[in-house]
Amino acid sequence: MHIAIGCDHRGLSFKRLIMKLINDEGHDYKDFGCLTTEAVDYPDIAKNVAEAVAKGDYERGILICNNGIGMSIAANKIKGIRAALCYSALNARQCRQHNDANVLCLGASKEQEQDSIKEIINAFLAGVFMGGRHQKRVDKIKDMER
Repeated sequence: MHIAIGCDHRGLSFKRLIMKLINDEGHDYKDFGCLTTEAVDYPDIAKNVAEAVAKGDYERGILICNNGIGMSIAANKIKGIRAALCYSALNARQCRQHNDANVLCLGASKEQEQDSIKEIINAFLAGVFMGGRHQKRVDKIKDMER
């Protein structure tokens, strides 16, 4: 799977951990920044990742900022993106199964357990949209974008 990944300065260490996890699972990625701890504006990173996913260049995206909220808000402004802020593997699995989420947003705050990151990433990447009754709801979301 091809994954677009990005973070702001607060998410850099988590992004590095996630890139290793992605490689360990046999996926590849493109890093859309940031590359240092120098302050950046998270909407710029979210826009670049979300646009790459929306165009179909990448199957999924992952965004990390301090609490994940800003990245989620910004990414969801791009047509075709269903970004979900997840704090558990259950959230990550269900956002794929029920919402066909294509961008995972994560918080890099100290409250987020690094041990759970692997479970969250794996649940998001392995998750499959169930369709069925959920398709009608996703279609309504798509209609809202028109």
